[in-house]
Amino acid sequence: MQKPDPLRLLGCQVAIPNVVCAGDRDRHVASVCERIANHLAESGPVDLIVLPELCTMTYSREAFELLDDLAEPLDGLSVTRFAELARAVNAMVVFGMARRTDTGFRISQVMLSETGKVVACYDKMHLCQYGASCEKEFFERGEKMAVVDLKGWKIAPLICYDIRIPEMTRALVLEHHADLLLHCGAYFRDESFATWHSFATTRAMENQTYLLSINRAGSDYGNSLFCSPWMDENHPAVAFAEHAEQFRIFELDPDLLAETRSMYTFLKDRHPKYSL
Repeated sequence: MQKPDPLRLLGCQVAIPNVVCAGDRDRHVASVCERIANHLAESGPVDLIVLPELCTMTYSREAFELLDDLAEPLDGLSVTRFAELARAVNAMVVFGMARRTDTGFRISQVMLSETGKVVACYDKMHLCQYGASCEKEFFERGEKMAVVDLKGWKIAPLICYDIRIPEMTRALVLEHHADLLLHCGAYFRDESFATWHSFATTRAMENQTYLLSINRAGSDYGNSLFCSPWMDENHPAVAFAEHAEQFRIFELDPDLLAETRSMYTFLKDRHPKYSL
């Protein structure tokens, strides 16, 4: 297998205003695209831009009750706006939105190539129904995972609560050879917030992958995290701002993947059969 090229990733912990109608949503998306483009004009080009779950709208029961207005198809204005950004900065863009389907609504991460083409759309497979989450009341669950190629990297999105289901990331790595996991969330500071980072770091290390765990900004959100295939006291995970909007660029080294898997043979040492 050919070694991937180094990859520059921009993680966007974005602030999201109170979005109560399609007009609010469209102005917000246009503003986010402008802020990202301005940041890249100063920091230099990247290969991949990643935004959080449902980043086009407020995450709340009140907003979910407005999905008839706020949800969009894949040819809607949000996809069009982010596709324009992808072309303008020559980078893949991954963003979250509420997607309207023939049967209802789904929580989706849309993956756009640098030409603005939709190359994948992952619908959240595990819906959350505790704390500040009431997703099962409004959304249908997805039925399949997604993996895309970029510069030799196999990149897979997962959404928020998905990180707590270990079978998903295991299958993405072992069966579909993902080496970069994009964990896009809307982590509200409820009773489960304190445990989120433990799940993210564990999934990165047990699967020996890079993992970006990106949250939205705000007083009730924040604390996104970037994980390497190996972390310890000398190589910790990289934390974003506690609350503020923040854009951070990470350089992903393909050699670190190979070195980690060579030194720590977790994946190789799995037994062929686990049974009583």
